[in-house]
Amino acid sequence: MSTRQHQWAFLWRRLLQAAPVIVFATFIVFSLLKIVPGDVAVTLAGENATEQRIAEIRQLYGLDRPFLVQYGSWLWKALHGDLSVSLLSSEPVLTSIARSLPNTLLIVSIAMLLALAIGIPLGIVAARHPGSLADKALMSVASLGVAVPNFWLAMILVSWFALERNWFPATGAVPLAVDPWQAVRHALLPAIALASGGVSEVARQLRSSLADILSSQQVRTLHAKGVAPFTILWKHGLKNVSVNLLTVIALLANRLLAATVVVEAVFAVPGMGSLIVHAAVHRDFPVVQGVVFVMVLIVIAINLTTDALYRIVDPRVRT
Repeated sequence: MSTRQHQWAFLWRRLLQAAPVIVFATFIVFSLLKIVPGDVAVTLAGENATEQRIAEIRQLYGLDRPFLVQYGSWLWKALHGDLSVSLLSSEPVLTSIARSLPNTLLIVSIAMLLALAIGIPLGIVAARHPGSLADKALMSVASLGVAVPNFWLAMILVSWFALERNWFPATGAVPLAVDPWQAVRHALLPAIALASGGVSEVARQLRSSLADILSSQQVRTLHAKGVAPFTILWKHGLKNVSVNLLTVIALLANRLLAATVVVEAVFAVPGMGSLIVHAAVHRDFPVVQGVVFVMVLIVIAINLTTDALYRIVDPRVRT
């Protein structure tokens, strides 16, 4: 089998493995939404509505059909790009998601860049001088970053840099396509609050993996032969920990997506987190289900990309 055929076979295997994940995740959420106290039909019709009107609402939205039929119908439409409409605003769910998703992705992207741009150098410095004062200081700061809650740091950032100094906007978001500069200004503080734990995680994991390699007998032999420290660090250090680093990055991306719910609430960002919270509070089940569906697809895409990068950076994976 050729290399290209191997790649296609790998891709199809991963897609087939992803299908049960989509079904399981959406089925669980669909089931939980159905056991939430309250009747959606009564909420839509109004508390003083007649039984006839409530029955009409149930029939209109398919709420009178068996549970599995409702889920099967929703999943079939979702796989064809139809995520239904909002029960509150009658707006297509896909439209609401298309408006909110870019704001969330911008915050997550900036947070990821900050986590890597700060965490990787910190991890390298600590790994090159294990047990030193710099190593202990950096790891202490990293531990503090993990311990500090995102929402607390978000409120501190709002207080210091938005309300007191007016350097950044305190709330809201601007679409990237409308004004890139203002979009970044609005997203920077939420991204910093989101990235604090990510910086610590990247630094600690990289330090742990890289320190073991740099202290090995092979690396000591290379130093004795006069090989340049940068060459040793890059060729024999970072390349050997690249798979571990990719794993950390993939896990971090998934965690950042989940953590945006809290950060977006503090900064009043109209993103996916705010959208699903508002929908859940008001029992707008199609919106909740649509957001979960899209987020599952994003996580699967991240995992597929990570698997593909494994095959590029580590030849052993290809074989």
